[in-house]
Amino acid sequence: MHKVLIANRGEIALRIIKTCQRLGIQTVAVYSEVDVDMPFVKEADEAFLIGPAQVQQSYLKASDIIEIAIRVGANAIHPGYGLLSENAEFARQVQQAGMVFIGPDADTIDKMGDKIGSRVTMQTAGVPVVPGTDGGIVSLEEATRAATEIGYPIMLKASAGGGGIGMVRCENEQALTHHFESVKSRAKAYFGDDVVFLEKFIANARHIEVQIFGDNHGNVVHLYERNCSVQRRNQKVIEESPSPHLPEEARQRLLQAAVNAAKAVGYKNAGTVEFIVDDNNHIYFLEMNTRLQVEHPVTEQVTGYDLVEWQIEVAKGNELPVKVQAEIQSMGHAIEFRIYAEDPVKFMPSPGTIAKLDWGETADVRIDTGYVEGGKVTPFYDPLISKVIVHAMTRDEAIQKSRAFLAQVEIAGLKTNIPLFNEFLTADEFKTGDYTTAVLATWLEKQKGEK
Repeated sequence: MHKVLIANRGEIALRIIKTCQRLGIQTVAVYSEVDVDMPFVKEADEAFLIGPAQVQQSYLKASDIIEIAIRVGANAIHPGYGLLSENAEFARQVQQAGMVFIGPDADTIDKMGDKIGSRVTMQTAGVPVVPGTDGGIVSLEEATRAATEIGYPIMLKASAGGGGIGMVRCENEQALTHHFESVKSRAKAYFGDDVVFLEKFIANARHIEVQIFGDNHGNVVHLYERNCSVQRRNQKVIEESPSPHLPEEARQRLLQAAVNAAKAVGYKNAGTVEFIVDDNNHIYFLEMNTRLQVEHPVTEQVTGYDLVEWQIEVAKGNELPVKVQAEIQSMGHAIEFRIYAEDPVKFMPSPGTIAKLDWGETADVRIDTGYVEGGKVTPFYDPLISKVIVHAMTRDEAIQKSRAFLAQVEIAGLKTNIPLFNEFLTADEFKTGDYTTAVLATWLEKQKGEK
């Protein structure tokens, strides 16, 4: 593998480029008109304009991306996360063009991208799933009958969804009636598929995921878990590993269930198996993400492995760099903070020019960013500015280190969620580690009441 085209942008494109550079692999970037001055464009060995700002006319133009890759002699494409990363047809087209798709095979992406089908697959493999419907819901009447049988509250979900899109909690029949058509429409608009299904809402739940890896030689391992329960609008903002307040027996059940899930579909390359864990430490399969996750640096910090390098090795047909589970150790504690250009209270995007970007003293803190001072966060893409990953020997030390670091960061010209992190890190709800997916919303409501 001598030349890799990266079908993505921003911090993940830059992060992939860095690993490729270390491995002596040439990189090719594609960029939209508004991204022409982004660091990933300048850092790649070659870069090509793919289209205007709108993703449908640039980063989602699969055929144009493949044509560029062929023209420049790339023999592999890395999709990063989001965009085309879980598009099975894109993966097929890459392979049909004689190149390597750095990710799982298209059939696995298809199988696990269908949330309804993946539920059935997991049940067959003995992996526990959240009670819900095992088929698509066509009408409101059908949804109402199913919800009554499951019991409210329920989650109304898009079968092809992800990232919290096309997902609504319904407390009663009135809420289900109100949201049913809008969720179907949103699913159709975002994923081209309006099939929806229902799952029981698990109260007092933690969202915990497991990083798994498989190769073409039958080896499957896990690289431990990440707690992703600090969320806003069903989207993660803080992730940490190992998961606090998880008994070791429950952790082992969780890790084994993830490996079983991966083996059930013959999984190859990097993937993440996501679970809901209730207050009795019962685990339920939620979904499998057939790509590298935004929060993969958390796992890299506690294991010491470069997951992009692992992806490349597996894509080349090699065995996993470490295939014996007992040899993979988790050391210390890591926390990742997603720094967004957004209003820290309303969680609305805050695009604009980064007039000042000063991270302060960065020794021993990892910063994955796609921007430099003077860069523009546009309204066309996710407003993620950077990811700050802090690692220490204990969770308390990691929290103290995070507070000290984030307090010194200066970003001017637009709003960010750093002030929210600075306050939340002092909250007992987070410091104890005994929190659920409701923690951020509940804490914010309490803050409003105290002001």
